[in-house]
Amino acid sequence: MSEDSFIRYNEEDDAAIALRTTSMELSRHVRNRSQNHPAVIMSPPELSARPPTPRPAPVTWMSLPRKKQLALLSLSRVFDFLQIASLQAYMFYQLKSFDQNLSDADISTQAGILQGAFTAAQFATAIPWGRVADAEWGGRKFVLLVGLLGTAVSCLGVAFSTSFAQAVFWRSFGGAINGTVGIIRTMVAENVKEKKYHSRAFLILPIGFNVASLFGPIMGGMLADPVKSYPRLFGPDSSFGGHTGVQWLIRYPYALPMLVNAIFLSFTAACVATGLEETLETCKGKPGLGVFMKRIFARVARSVVPSSSHLYHKLPSADYDEEGPLLNHRRGPAEGYELEEKAKKPVRHTRILPFQRLWTKNVLCTLLAQAFFDFQMGAFNNLWLLFLSTPRYDSNDPARPARTLPFIFTGGLGMLPQSVGFATAILGIIGMLLQFTIYPSINSRLGTAKSYQYFLTLFPLAYAFAPYMSLAPSSTPPPGQANGGWVWFSIIIVLFLQVTARTFTLPTSIILLNNCSPHPSVLGTIHGIGQSVSSAFRTVGPIFSGSWYGYGLDIGMVGFAWWLIALVSILGCISAIFVYEGSGHEILLAGEEEDFRH
Repeated sequence: MSEDSFIRYNEEDDAAIALRTTSMELSRHVRNRSQNHPAVIMSPPELSARPPTPRPAPVTWMSLPRKKQLALLSLSRVFDFLQIASLQAYMFYQLKSFDQNLSDADISTQAGILQGAFTAAQFATAIPWGRVADAEWGGRKFVLLVGLLGTAVSCLGVAFSTSFAQAVFWRSFGGAINGTVGIIRTMVAENVKEKKYHSRAFLILPIGFNVASLFGPIMGGMLADPVKSYPRLFGPDSSFGGHTGVQWLIRYPYALPMLVNAIFLSFTAACVATGLEETLETCKGKPGLGVFMKRIFARVARSVVPSSSHLYHKLPSADYDEEGPLLNHRRGPAEGYELEEKAKKPVRHTRILPFQRLWTKNVLCTLLAQAFFDFQMGAFNNLWLLFLSTPRYDSNDPARPARTLPFIFTGGLGMLPQSVGFATAILGIIGMLLQFTIYPSINSRLGTAKSYQYFLTLFPLAYAFAPYMSLAPSSTPPPGQANGGWVWFSIIIVLFLQVTARTFTLPTSIILLNNCSPHPSVLGTIHGIGQSVSSAFRTVGPIFSGSWYGYGLDIGMVGFAWWLIALVSILGCISAIFVYEGSGHEILLAGEEEDFRH
């Protein structure tokens, strides 16, 4: 080693020793300070200057996007179901007016047929309407408008029907042309694409259903047969009737509720035509019915205003000549940049998934679970009214059947319609409060699929317990209607379980059906199939439950029908295990792979 190298080596070694010594002293200094002062974590300047990541704002009703569009869809749902709910209040009496010689049993049979005619026709046409909604020549808005206006026409037909056959025809016509439920669900999904908003956005449909269920029967009952209900207004020598009364209301005593429904539906159709935006991608930008009506109005106005008027003058040819300076105008830099940006936008793919490819495993499982769900919902609505109206078990009746608890017993509650309506109205309001308050938070915590699966389990509990209401101690002896604290407590328990389950499962079933669609191009078709399945099983549910209930009364087991429906709901719980929340776009068609990569 040379002398210079040795000197450099010693200098580097001394520097290293000095650096270690300084570092050790600094460590002792920091350790001594840390015993008296809290530790301070230093961060690089670039990290300390970076602002903290903001937390996403909680989802509220006011944070929902496109509230105007959702309001129009909600309005459509309310008035679409209002005509069904209002008819139930006076349907028995309108059918009685067609033929006074019919027995109550015959009228009950006709009432079931009249109700089933609407849903059966919906079942037959739901899928074709879904295909029209997915077609470029059709669209969502077109199907919704046709459904609203066609249902309004059917309301007019039912209003002025003079026979049972005419009423069935017009109800069938209304159901066949009414594809609104699936279309409204589709448009809600396409207006609110972020899943974090789905728990509230899809809730507007059950809320509209509950609002119509609450006010529809009230409206129908108040407006039915107004000549007898309000003789001072419509009867002879009345304010509006004159000396002989309002003749058309005397001839058609049950026309007024359906006339009001037709007005509501026509008003809703006008709002939809002028305010609702088309959501089908291939139809966006095309002039809709509202624009078409504005153009017709403008043409009529131009034809009315003479050409010599100072309000109208012909443009000089230079202003619209195709060979004028407009086409020869040179593009500026900003204009060229805008055109270049437009050219960079991805091309919209208009391919449609073939019908045979939409039947994925998740679609089939979702439809199966929905079939069980709609069957037991339709069965419950029919069975509940039958059970409450069935005469009570009377131990003093010599013809009474034998009773062997806990399964062999019979009898209902023998309640009057006013008492049934009171209980249903109160719990209907509770159901709406649950939808506005508890449902969104629990659904966001559990997730859509888990909420659906967990709360389905409440249905069999409600149905299994329901027949035991007839055993609750009553303050009034039979054959009077059951009354008292224990009776109403048991009613509230059953309805609370059923309404809570319905509150959580109805909107989540809509979301799961929407998200199981394998491709956006068949979303309308999926909702059409869902509406078809729903209509079919809500039609057969009351038929089977009524038959089971009659058989149970014959064998002295009033719980026979209830427990069979509980079994069906258990099958629905099992089928729901295989349902998962899809993405709505699980199948990629040709040309879509590049879009997903980018």
